Amino acid sequence: MTHASTKKKPFTNDLTLEFDFKRALQNEPSVTVGIHENQQEEIKQAPLKAFERQEIFEATKAYFDGDELAANVWINKYAMKDSQGRIYERSPTDMHQRLASELARIEEKYPHPLSRQEIYDLLKDFKYVVPQGGPMAGIGNDFQISSLSNCFVIGVGGESDSYGGILKLDEEQVQLMKRRGGVGHDLSHIRPKGSPVKNSALTSTGVVPIMERFSNTTREVAQDGRRGALMLSLSIQHPDAEDFIDAKIDTTKITGANISIKLEDDFMQAVEEDREYIQQFPIHQKNPISTRRINARKLWRNIIHNAWASAEPGVLFWDTIKKESVPDCYADLGYETVSTNPCGEIPLCPYDSCRLVAINLFSYVESPFTEKAHFNFQKFRAHAIKAQRIMDDIVDLEVEKIDTILSKIASDPEPEHIKMTERQLWEKIREKCVEGRRTGLGITAEGDMLAGLGMTYGSDEANLFASNIQKVLALSAYRSSVELAKERGGFNVYDPIREENNPFMQRLFKEDQDLKNEMKKYGRRNIACLTIAPTGSTSIMTQTTSGLEPVFMVSYKRRRKVNPNDQNAKIDFIDKSGDSWEEFHVLHHKFEMWLNLNGYSPEQVSKLDDAALQVIIEKSPYHGSSAADIDWLKKVEMQGMVQQWVDHSISVTINIPKETPEQVVENIYLAAWQHGCKGMTIYRDGSRDGVLISNSQGGLEKEFSESKAPKRPQKLSAGVVRFNNNDEKWIGVIGLLDDRPYEIFTGKAEDSFLLPNHVKKGWVIKNKNGDQKSRYNFQYEDRDGFKVTIEGLSRSFNPEYWNYAKLISGILRHGMPLIYIVNLIEHLHLSDESLNTWKNGVIRALSKFIADGTEPLENVCKECGDQALVYEEGCLNCHSCGYSRCG
Repeated sequence: MTHASTKKKPFTNDLTLEFDFKRALQNEPSVTVGIHENQQEEIKQAPLKAFERQEIFEATKAYFDGDELAANVWINKYAMKDSQGRIYERSPTDMHQRLASELARIEEKYPHPLSRQEIYDLLKDFKYVVPQGGPMAGIGNDFQISSLSNCFVIGVGGESDSYGGILKLDEEQVQLMKRRGGVGHDLSHIRPKGSPVKNSALTSTGVVPIMERFSNTTREVAQDGRRGALMLSLSIQHPDAEDFIDAKIDTTKITGANISIKLEDDFMQAVEEDREYIQQFPIHQKNPISTRRINARKLWRNIIHNAWASAEPGVLFWDTIKKESVPDCYADLGYETVSTNPCGEIPLCPYDSCRLVAINLFSYVESPFTEKAHFNFQKFRAHAIKAQRIMDDIVDLEVEKIDTILSKIASDPEPEHIKMTERQLWEKIREKCVEGRRTGLGITAEGDMLAGLGMTYGSDEANLFASNIQKVLALSAYRSSVELAKERGGFNVYDPIREENNPFMQRLFKEDQDLKNEMKKYGRRNIACLTIAPTGSTSIMTQTTSGLEPVFMVSYKRRRKVNPNDQNAKIDFIDKSGDSWEEFHVLHHKFEMWLNLNGYSPEQVSKLDDAALQVIIEKSPYHGSSAADIDWLKKVEMQGMVQQWVDHSISVTINIPKETPEQVVENIYLAAWQHGCKGMTIYRDGSRDGVLISNSQGGLEKEFSESKAPKRPQKLSAGVVRFNNNDEKWIGVIGLLDDRPYEIFTGKAEDSFLLPNHVKKGWVIKNKNGDQKSRYNFQYEDRDGFKVTIEGLSRSFNPEYWNYAKLISGILRHGMPLIYIVNLIEHLHLSDESLNTWKNGVIRALSKFIADGTEPLENVCKECGDQALVYEEGCLNCHSCGYSRCG
């Protein structure tokens, strides 16, 4: 095989597509290079037996060359398991055999099938073609009745503005999330706040309470140890846009959803020209029932401030999305894009879904990190053709999964009127799946590929190369889809006349006139083909950078517990419990490859101090290429260049330092719009910290000192926390002084006062009349802004619980840090089981107010043993293995 040029710009002579697609599909050696070029590996279907977890861990750790994080991610998220937690795959080898077997079964339905061995060689070792999320966990897994789709969008319309319509959307969201799907939907059809309604409320509450409803639903639905994922979007033209934009500035609210504001070109132009902008409802109607004039730049600056302060809302450049969208050529046939999936890389029409597969770009770099490094375009094209074919096979497998779900619904004992919404939902999804056959073929390891070729991420050279790689992928995938149409038939509503003015299709046809002629003659198998998704957990297993992103950090510190009595023990840190720890640098995998090639020992480098390590990093191609180092404008430019060759969208985050001013965020968003990006998210370091207390925990004083509790005002603001403890509903009322927990009242919801579900805050009022004991009342505002007082808060709780709560409240008001209080309560051994259950409720309530990123006092993960636990949204999450425990 001839390799790509080793000159400075290896893409110059390698972008043509002059090769035989038939030969590529038939796996001729002159075109395709498999993993085992000299020796084929016999594939054996793994026997269906459960393995012991320790055996699985050891085998999987060996598979990943000792990488425990990758092993734990695979075991916890992707190994085939039943509802009792028994695991039936010993290592990813078994999983890849499972996937290859099922994909080969589908291939046999059609002419010129790929063999099981060919498919396995593409999947093996996560080296070339990597199914993501749903496909990896679900294909061939009959233990779980779940969808293979990673992304869904559900419907909108006039009927959804009613409470009945809203509740139907809520139920559809639940039904999708329980089958493992992430969900997006738009709220632009909801009447703005204050609009007249024909019920007892008289006026609409607007979008924010509806956001809270959908967010709470998301937090309730469990997905194999994780919660569901939700995207809520709203048009900037909607009169409630400002309320929507402000909804998450308090990061304790709407924690179950990502939010994105849909910005249209006329709004962006109004911002540039500093003029008025007209909002209206219904949006886009010639005769709206209400309008509102606003200052566009003022609202724009509010978006910027909130994104700077809390990383939300993200922005969607909606006119760019709609104009570039190939499926929107069929908008009148039900393919009008209305929202995106939770990460924003797949804009979808109602009841459509998408499955994701990524190609590992680093694996096409021959002789990486050397002067001979070059990109093997021939292999890449051949594999892209097959990857698109595999994507189409996964559509068939998804239809089978949907049929299984529908059979399950039919056999369920519930009455038909209860099952109707779920059944109709999956029937609509099945129809879109069969008719459009949408796929989501993308890439991962962009950052490592560029480093392996000796390019600096964000440089002009790297940006141009990244764009050309995506061009090759787009042309290959679309030509593959045409070849599939010849063999299998095109998607049902294909019409070349509808697509002739689409900018994306015009760019493809400009590069390849034969593609245009072939497509017009035979059609296309898939309505849209491409995306670039975040590949977080997938990239842990590919041991590469994620998606289009640069390396986040070349190294970071971890701690390992050591025995201080061992002769060679290296003790860098002694915790408050007296345990000894060694600190060491965890190195990015491909940086370790560079180290080995350049005469360094990764083991020795990991033990260097920061200054010495930095000297070595500066010699590597990763210097200046980490998320914190790159020029944000160059990254935006790269996203815009690559977006030209992606028919869906791209999920990318711009990481900026904590001290970055708001003006920089504004510049990023404006540049993204001007460069043709479809969306943008920024994350300023530290912007997601908790809003109720600072992350500063301080340390224990060397000497004891007494503190005087601040005097309690008569009226304290309060937060309301609801949570499940086993199967019981619990409620906590936390009085706040200067935004810090001062006192707590908590108990079972059925034993407590009746409080409407929408109430998240209020006031605790302390009253004392004469010689009577103090009485605590709770007051809140109803939906119409009227204050409602519930008297006798204290009598609403079990007296024994009340006495313990008084003790805890005393500790709170005397200033002990929350993590110490939570740790203290956790270690209380109470004689009564009901009190221990109540104790867990208190822990969960107070944990909600611990700032994100705070490390617990006992920081060793019980699952993997790493010192990697942090509080996030009231839960303890392990950043090593993904273990999570709330409260």
